[in-house]
Amino acid sequence: MEHVSKKIKVAIIGASGYSGVELVKILLKHPGVELAHVIGASTVGQRLDSIYPIFRKKTDLVMEPFQMDVLKTMDVVFLALPHGEAMKQAPELLDAGIRVIDFSGDFRFKSPELYEKWYDVPHTAPAYLDKAVYGLPELFKNEITNCQFVANPGCYPTSAILALAPVFGLEYVATDAITIASMSGTSGAGKKAKLDLIFSEVNETVKAYRVGNHQHTPEIKTILERVAGKEVNLAFVPHLLPITRGIYTTISLPLKQAVTRETVLKAYQEFYRDAAFVRILEDRAPEIKFVNDTNFCDISVAVDITQQFVIINSTIDNLIKGAAGQAVQNMNLMAGFAETEGL
Repeated sequence: MEHVSKKIKVAIIGASGYSGVELVKILLKHPGVELAHVIGASTVGQRLDSIYPIFRKKTDLVMEPFQMDVLKTMDVVFLALPHGEAMKQAPELLDAGIRVIDFSGDFRFKSPELYEKWYDVPHTAPAYLDKAVYGLPELFKNEITNCQFVANPGCYPTSAILALAPVFGLEYVATDAITIASMSGTSGAGKKAKLDLIFSEVNETVKAYRVGNHQHTPEIKTILERVAGKEVNLAFVPHLLPITRGIYTTISLPLKQAVTRETVLKAYQEFYRDAAFVRILEDRAPEIKFVNDTNFCDISVAVDITQQFVIINSTIDNLIKGAAGQAVQNMNLMAGFAETEGL
């Protein structure tokens, strides 16, 4: 895709949260973007570099209140907000013709009932659910290109869906019942202070949480069903790691017949042949430290020695490929930039 010569003007609502800050870092270096406004209700009037000293001598942006008249002059607005908040602001922005990329889970489902069941919040903008394109470029690039509204995927779903998408084309893998175990750093829970996330509570321990009722479960399920073209049954178990960032996912699936690792590996390499940000590892399992601060998803496949199971591991940076980096990847496609621009 050709580069766009004119810079586009963008704004971030929720720029002082963890994902918002990572988005600022990327956009300040993006050659096709002018980061015009950073918005945050609780930080109005504060310089961004006073909240986060990493921005000293990089930007003099000041946190602003939400002003629709200002936002109407933007080409793209990022909503780096918690669930329940984006649906209050997205409709007005979309009606004004602005391109919107939403980080929350508010528009990832087509069914308001499904959203309300898992997020326990009434959906106040159901008429806009069908307008949103699920922003996983490796699977839905054509739909994202030149669209107006992207629902940026969740961090866990990004890791799990990319790990699983190729298996539905492999007749030798049983996909009737899928178990996904994922582990995340604490930044995935957001910036708000919570007792169970303070240092003394998370250090030197690992624990499962929201077992059986995590809100990313139906997101993984509905997207995999689009890929598979059939109903998908799965269990998703998230775990909290005593690290700041990164997600690690492990999935095992029964084999219907004996196959070699090389056979599965070649299938994955072919599936992601044109995916700029997916790396299929040939000689090792992925590690979080090698994807942190990048937009890559690293995936490995293995076949156990009895040739009864295929084991898939994937890892991403939850704040980059799981949030800000993927959002910019989507913006690039929406605005006509090269998909990898700025990343």
